[in-house]
Amino acid sequence: MSRHADTVADAIAHPEREQPYAELGLKPNEYADIREILGRRPTSGELAMYSVMWSEHCSYKSSKVHLKQFGDKKPETDTLLVGIGENAGVVDIGQGWAVTFKVESHNHPSYVEPYQGAATGIGGIVRDIISMGARPIAVMDPLRFGAADHPDTHRVLPGVVAGIGGYGNCLGLPNIGGEVVFDDCYQGNPLVNALCVGKLRHEDIHLASARGVGNLVVLYGAKTGGDGIGGASILASETFEDGGPAKRPAVQVGDPFMEKLLIECTLEVLHAGLVEGIQDLGAAGISCATSELASNGEGGMRVDLDKVPLRDHTLTPEEILMSESQERMAAVVTPDNLEAFLAICAKWDVDCAVIGEVTDTGRLVIEWHGEVIVDVPPRTVAHDGPVYERPYARPSWQDSLQAADPSSLARPASAEEIRETVLRLVGSPNLASKTWVTAQYDRYVLGNTVLAQPEDAGVIRVDEESGLGVALSTDCNGRFAKLDPYNGAKLALAEAYRNVAATGAVPLAVTNCLNFGSPEDPDVMWQFSQAVTGLADGCLELGIPVTGGNVSFYNQTGEVAIHPTPVVGVLGVIQDVAARTTMAFRTAGDAVLVLGETRDELAGSEWAHVVHGHLGGLPPVVDLAAERALGEVLVQASTSGLATAAHDVSDAGIAQVLVEMALREGVGATVTVPQGVDPFVLLLSESTARAVVTVAESDVDALTALAAAHGVPVTRLGVVGGTDLVVEGVYGGTAAWPVDELRATADATFPALFA
Repeated sequence: MSRHADTVADAIAHPEREQPYAELGLKPNEYADIREILGRRPTSGELAMYSVMWSEHCSYKSSKVHLKQFGDKKPETDTLLVGIGENAGVVDIGQGWAVTFKVESHNHPSYVEPYQGAATGIGGIVRDIISMGARPIAVMDPLRFGAADHPDTHRVLPGVVAGIGGYGNCLGLPNIGGEVVFDDCYQGNPLVNALCVGKLRHEDIHLASARGVGNLVVLYGAKTGGDGIGGASILASETFEDGGPAKRPAVQVGDPFMEKLLIECTLEVLHAGLVEGIQDLGAAGISCATSELASNGEGGMRVDLDKVPLRDHTLTPEEILMSESQERMAAVVTPDNLEAFLAICAKWDVDCAVIGEVTDTGRLVIEWHGEVIVDVPPRTVAHDGPVYERPYARPSWQDSLQAADPSSLARPASAEEIRETVLRLVGSPNLASKTWVTAQYDRYVLGNTVLAQPEDAGVIRVDEESGLGVALSTDCNGRFAKLDPYNGAKLALAEAYRNVAATGAVPLAVTNCLNFGSPEDPDVMWQFSQAVTGLADGCLELGIPVTGGNVSFYNQTGEVAIHPTPVVGVLGVIQDVAARTTMAFRTAGDAVLVLGETRDELAGSEWAHVVHGHLGGLPPVVDLAAERALGEVLVQASTSGLATAAHDVSDAGIAQVLVEMALREGVGATVTVPQGVDPFVLLLSESTARAVVTVAESDVDALTALAAAHGVPVTRLGVVGGTDLVVEGVYGGTAAWPVDELRATADATFPALFA
């Protein structure tokens, strides 16, 4: 390879040299802006940096104008220690402890190469957490796929699940929750979102900035290779055409064993006080790390690119700048601390190299064998990229979609029809047991997992002495968001909030992964703007802030976009994890109660989807005041020991809740439809702000009084016990399901599809 690269001197001497900006994903106006910023044509290295950093994935250029609502409408709280703008948000959970958590997407790489795409999604989100100074303690994986019986789903899903399990298990991190959802709209555009949570003491928080003129920039971790060049940054900024991906850059290749060493090495150098600033290398690699560190610090940095440790010595400087090789970090270290830093890297067998230093020039200068190939203002790369106010308008089809409500669909009219309908739903892919998936994940490694799938929320112990812990849930119903993006986002927030409260944890903070189609489609941008507004308004009303998140656009094949899918993660704190509440029926004789109001709300429901293939109407009513009141009842019922079990009502309504509560421990229940209530509506409506709880018979009055004090309706349904799930008063008859039959039905679906 020639050692000569396109230098700044070359750019000045040859201003009109043609450059492949379009192939790198830049628009003509963006290329013109770069030339104006620099006062000349960019070098090929500069063009590479701007192309990845100005990509949709890295710059949020189409979403910034909407995302600012999360700051503008941020509720007053004293628990948020670090908010939007850093690698991950940090929340105070008491006793000197904090947690940091975030969810991100690795959608497009996971379609191209499912195993590595999903594996490196886990690796990337874990590095976001350690860069804050936190020890990762758990991961979660909200997933969406096309039709469960489609051949491409059979290609993608097993690889994604194996990648998540393979990487997370090797790191020794429990996978405590997530989702697996199927819908035709995700065919060719699966969603692979990954969440990680970490714990740290308040004094251990670290931020991504390069401060202190003369301090050294150290790159450590894996050597840089040719994998992932332009991967997440460029690939995630393009739609997929009908024939397959429009671009197929190499997907990143993960090494979880190196990541494990990197975690331990990073935490040791941080806790030893050897680091002034730190940044993980994810999307856009060195381009991102150097420009963000420089612009967040003194504003200047000089880098010797030829000092970057390589595993492929044929890489050009541009490829080194764009490479998204995994398991790499960049740290800013004082000269006095360098020796100690290098010694810890050697202890953990982690490669490291000093590649530059902090300056006060206000410029990011990168040299290649003594020649300057990059000389840019770092903020223009990392933060001051293009901002688009994309045109958006309510789709012409939205009114007709909402008008097509499910009222005309045939409903079950007898006990036997109800029985068969519920059984069909229990075995449908979205509701069936996910054990085939979760069995590939280690849910209990490290010994601090208190609750995991299929419970409402994952619960993890943070402090082993006091029992302090956190609960986490991710949720989104894409059908609801398609029917009404504003309320669909609120509904996602409400369900995650409800799931966390059902365990006994107090909801504290929100992260999100906003998955949408092309921002260049006005219909999609309307959906996005509505969803962001709905989520911001909802968080303000519930009093819990958004701490950070991710936007994934271009989830679209040709003209067909996915359903808007604003995945919402809610984190809550529980003072003693030993007091958490599970969903299982256990004690014969316990009363079964419903908290909340049930209405005839079937639009977008699992019943309409599975039985009729129907989508239309308006989603369930959102009442966040009712959600907040319900949450307070659930938390107090848990902490006081009143509730012996609790399970939120969502997909497929109370029928599915009763099934899942029975399946957890193999204990049945007998319930009766209240007089004057339509059995179908009671069992299958998806009205929100509801939960099913069980209490000892002697505590029914106490729970009823607690609910009344918060304005939450209570309906007694029946009693726990037996080996059957029995519903009496169903159109003059009784619908009954042996628990063994329910288990066989729920367990059969995934092995039949994917084994």
